[in-house]
Amino acid sequence: MPLFFSEDKRAALECLLFVAGGPVPVSTLAACLGLSSDDVVELAAELKTLYDEEGRGLQIREVAGGYQMCTRPQFANYVEAFLQPELPALSMAALETLAIIAYRQPVTRAEIENIRGVKVDGVLNTLLSRGLVQEAGRKDAPGRPILYATTPRFLEFLGLKDLSELPPLDEAAAGQE
Repeated sequence: MPLFFSEDKRAALECLLFVAGGPVPVSTLAACLGLSSDDVVELAAELKTLYDEEGRGLQIREVAGGYQMCTRPQFANYVEAFLQPELPALSMAALETLAIIAYRQPVTRAEIENIRGVKVDGVLNTLLSRGLVQEAGRKDAPGRPILYATTPRFLEFLGLKDLSELPPLDEAAAGQE
């Protein structure tokens, strides 16, 4: 693959992705690098190809509407052992609630509780505190209940570019059987 951008631009993009610690929107990268959004997409593709061809422990991924430098999956166990997870894994109740929000968003607490059949106050607070869900306005209904939706961090958590990458609901349900 011929390289169209200078080594300096690739190195600058690499630095930005390294220090960001999470996905960086294309528009932000374009502004920082003095490039068009299309050029940033091409530059990121070049950098990704270089990382892939060299078999590095890190990779460049398109995620949550931007780009992120992250560990290759085959090396995740080394990183996990080194870092020791800060937070315990999400409970099954939290995962179920998160799935309901992801597939039905925006959704109210009462709608979630109706689907799950139990109160979700504690679970919802956990998801809010971890930044996986957020308040997304209020429903135009009596009492104007709060609506909840997923966040870009949710996409990062699952390694998705956007919500369209969620498996179809029937496929997800089939995996539970």
